[in-house]
Amino acid sequence: FHPSWSCIYGLYLVVRREHEIHLHHVDNFQPVNGVRHIRVLLYGPVGAGKSSFITSVSNALRRRVTCEALASAANSSGQSFSKKYLTHRIRKGGKGNYHCLVLNDTMGLEEGHGRGIHTHDIKLAMMGHVKEGYKFNPLAPLSNWDPGYNSSPSLNDRVHVMVCVHNANAPEIKSSILLKLREIGDAAQKLGVPQLAVLTNIDEACDDTKIHLRNVYRSKNLKKKLHSSLGIPESHILPVKNYSHEIQTCSDVDTLILRAVRRMIDLGHDFTDKELR
Repeated sequence: FHPSWSCIYGLYLVVRREHEIHLHHVDNFQPVNGVRHIRVLLYGPVGAGKSSFITSVSNALRRRVTCEALASAANSSGQSFSKKYLTHRIRKGGKGNYHCLVLNDTMGLEEGHGRGIHTHDIKLAMMGHVKEGYKFNPLAPLSNWDPGYNSSPSLNDRVHVMVCVHNANAPEIKSSILLKLREIGDAAQKLGVPQLAVLTNIDEACDDTKIHLRNVYRSKNLKKKLHSSLGIPESHILPVKNYSHEIQTCSDVDTLILRAVRRMIDLGHDFTDKELR
């Protein structure tokens, strides 16, 4: 090989190896002590890529393009696509088998009264008080006499990892949305729930990642967008590229997604283990 091609091929092998390690870890993870799964709650502004991230996780784990959580192509309406509190389970192997990770999507945060999800609903979901299928009401948060309210949540109902999803290519976060994000983050911190951030659309966010996705960690500006705004440590901000128009999976894309998923599982496992002591 020409030296440059040798380097490229060597990098490919490194990425491929990392991909296999993360996939093996996620495939073989099993919670203990009665915990059925690690529950991850996704939240963030409208159009951040929450539903697309769920689909991308399904693609990476199932080794093919799927449609796990249908998302609006571009969210051009500026309104949230997700209206209900739904738990997404990722199929694994044969019929009836699933990964021990579930992803809960939420209605997006929006500006103005009567638009988007109430932060109170996210806090209730975090504590396990929101039942499956509850339809979010932008005009009024969930109350304890509502049929969608779970009055006696178990550890399996509760959220084990909070993940703020943000579009790396979006304009600056509006001050009203930022206040809501900080309010949710403060609530998670008080409850001791681990927090991560997923930064989507990194392939469009800077020149380095446009050239090649493997350059993601050369850009120091990607993580600073959320670190400076929300105070989330840079080590807890995970850049990814969501699948959108692709017809087959890609190792570079999958590796970033699997790296994020493994981090969620590890933090969620630590949290449930602590709660059971």
